[in-house]
Amino acid sequence: MILVLAGTSDARALALEIQKEGFDLLATVVTDNAAGELKETGINVQAGRLTAEEMVDLIETRGIQAVVDASHPFAEEASKNAMNAAETVGVPYIRYERESQTFQYEKMKVVENYEEAADIAAAKKGVVMLTTGSKTLQVFTEKLFGKPDIRLIARMLPRVDNMEKCEQLGFPQKNIVAIQGPFSKEFDQALYRQYGVTLMVTKESGKVGSVDEKVEAAKELGIEVIMIGRPKINYGTVYSNFFDVIEELHKKVSSKCTARNNIHFN
Repeated sequence: MILVLAGTSDARALALEIQKEGFDLLATVVTDNAAGELKETGINVQAGRLTAEEMVDLIETRGIQAVVDASHPFAEEASKNAMNAAETVGVPYIRYERESQTFQYEKMKVVENYEEAADIAAAKKGVVMLTTGSKTLQVFTEKLFGKPDIRLIARMLPRVDNMEKCEQLGFPQKNIVAIQGPFSKEFDQALYRQYGVTLMVTKESGKVGSVDEKVEAAKELGIEVIMIGRPKINYGTVYSNFFDVIEELHKKVSSKCTARNNIHFN
């Protein structure tokens, strides 16, 4: 059986391709919503965050033969837990990582972490829109709340835990945009105009995360951008396309298939 850390749209697509190749599969996701989407495709799924110790137990009790980490590029803790668990048990670890993107924009600043992004934003004036989710929201509220010349807008998924986080931090309801993408460049531009955004903060999540649409929309409107770079992690075995991941699985794990089928990807 293969353990796949999923949750994103491309991770779900990869899980389906792995299953089509004849491998038994168990996918893990964080939210019930993501679990529901996977169950609709017929994939066996478990919801909830896992510590490294819990992942070791899961690998051992379910007879996992390999771990495919297709988690979000910024799910740093999940990736480290998966690597540690795979090493502890002695099963192969394979990382699927979305391809990185580069942008040419004179008003863009690329930084290494959320704290650096918050410091730069705090030195600005105007309307700052965060498109970085709720997990690190406190980093920005601590530095930007109370600044008389800054309005902080948070765009995030419309989940209950996100709204609870905003309430705990005292985030004004009028400054919350709870919505799920992906969005077009035109939609992003309309949103920027609606709030009078002067600075947009995002993460280098890859094309699947519609980062290019957000940046291009800001670029055409002359809005400053702060881009948070991906965590620097040595994954070891890492691929950026489905074919190579599945090839690696066939090398290291025996599937139920007695013969290979041709792999076709869009």
